[in-house]
Amino acid sequence: MPTQCSSQSMEFARLDGRAVVADFDGGALTSDAGSLLLGATDRAIGLVDRFAGCFSDGRAAGRVVHDVRSLIGQRVFGIALGYEDLTDHDELRRDPALGAVLGKLAAARPGYAPLAGKSTLNRLEHAPRGAHRYHRIDHDPGAVEDLFVDLFLEAHAKRPRRLVLDLDATDDPIHGRQEGRFFHGYYDCYCYLPLYIFCGDHLLAAKLRRSNIDASAGAVTEVARIVDRIRTRWPRIKIVLRADSGFAREELMAWAEANRVDYIFGLARNPRLVEHIHADLAWAEHEAQASGRSARRFADFRWITRDSWSRRRRVVAKAEWMPGRAERGANPRFVVTSLPASQVDARRLYEQFYCARGDMENRIKECQLDLFSDRTSAATMAANQLRLWPYPSLGHGLCPALSPAPPWPGPYQAGQGHLRHHPPDAVEDRRPGPDQRPAYPHRHGLGLPIRR
Repeated sequence: MPTQCSSQSMEFARLDGRAVVADFDGGALTSDAGSLLLGATDRAIGLVDRFAGCFSDGRAAGRVVHDVRSLIGQRVFGIALGYEDLTDHDELRRDPALGAVLGKLAAARPGYAPLAGKSTLNRLEHAPRGAHRYHRIDHDPGAVEDLFVDLFLEAHAKRPRRLVLDLDATDDPIHGRQEGRFFHGYYDCYCYLPLYIFCGDHLLAAKLRRSNIDASAGAVTEVARIVDRIRTRWPRIKIVLRADSGFAREELMAWAEANRVDYIFGLARNPRLVEHIHADLAWAEHEAQASGRSARRFADFRWITRDSWSRRRRVVAKAEWMPGRAERGANPRFVVTSLPASQVDARRLYEQFYCARGDMENRIKECQLDLFSDRTSAATMAANQLRLWPYPSLGHGLCPALSPAPPWPGPYQAGQGHLRHHPPDAVEDRRPGPDQRPAYPHRHGLGLPIRR
C-alpha cells in the first residue's frame, strides 16, 4: 500500500564528527514491489492481454478513463498480491508499483486516480450479458474457458508422453442469500460445489455449480471440451482421468471408453466389495498382529454393479489392517480403472498412481487460500463465476511461472513449499475439518507461499 511520508528531518547526536539525520522524504513508497515481478512474468506469457481479449467494451471510447486491459490487470495482480476485496482498490488505485506494472503512473484526466476504484471494478464483475444502460462491458465465457487450455498447451515445448487430468469437487461456503444457495449435508454448510480440473500445476477448468447436485455433474461436458482442444494439437496423446469415488459414474466411464481416454477413479466401498476381499483382509490382519505394524495386500479382479454399470470393469482393492484399533482396524479401499493389468500391477496402480491424486488438493487450496477463489459473495452466479475462474485462476497461472524453472515456454514445476499435506494422506482422508485447511502464515512480499 502507498505510504504517506513526513517531509521533516530528525537530527540525532553527532557521531565521530558526523551528523546523524533521519530523513523521511522518500517520495511515493509502496510495499507491493513484488507486483513488478508479476508484471514481468505477465509480459512473458501475455496472460492479461489475452484474457482482456475475451471481453467486449461497448462504452464510448472518448469517455473511457480505464480500459478493460487495465481493469483486468488491476484485479489479477491485486489478487496475487493478497488484496482480494474490491474495497482495497480505493487505496491501490494510487499505488505506484501497481501503476508502473499497468503503465498508468499518471492519471488520464485531472482529478482522477491513475487506476480504477472499487465502483468501476464492481461494474466490470457485475456486467450482465447483453446491452445494459450502466453495464456495457461483456465477456465470452467460452473464450475464457478455452484460454486456460491454450495456456497449458503453450507451456510445453514438446508433446508429453501422457497427460493425467485430475478432477475434483470442493465446497465453497457462502454466507448470504446468493443465487444458487443450497445446504450440503456432507460439508454441513450452505455452499457452492465448484468443479476443478488440473493437469499437474496447470488449472484447466473451474466451473461454479450449485451444491444440490452430484459431484460428477457436468464433468463429461467439461472433460470432452478439454480433451477435444488438447487433441486438436496432439491427436495421438494418451490421456488419463483421475478422481475420487464421486466421479466413478457410468456416464463418465462410458464416455472415456468410447473416446480413447483411460481413467482411474476411487470406488466407494460396500458390503459386497468388502466380502469379495475378506480372505485378503484376514491375511492382512494376521500379518499386522504378528509384526505390530500396518499390513496391506492387494487384490485385482473384474467387477460389475447390480444395475448402474453397463459392463465389467477392472477393480483394484487395497486390503489393509491397522493394529490396535480392534474391529476398526480394517481399512479396505477400492479403485476402478480402464488401465490393463499388463500395463500396471495392482500395488503400483494404487500406491504410485492413484494416491498421487492427493496433490490436487494442494492446488485447490492454493486457489482458495492464496488466491481467494472462494470470495463468491456476489448476488448472482454469473458474477461469482467471473470471480471464480478469471482472477484467481489467472493468478494461479502467473504464480508458478515465478518459481525457478526452465525458461518459458518450458513446463514449470511447483516447489515443495506449496504443499499443504502429503498426497497419499489426502487420498485416504476426505473429511472436512481444520486439519484439512491449515493456515499458511509464511508468506513473502508477493503474498505467495515461501519456497523453502
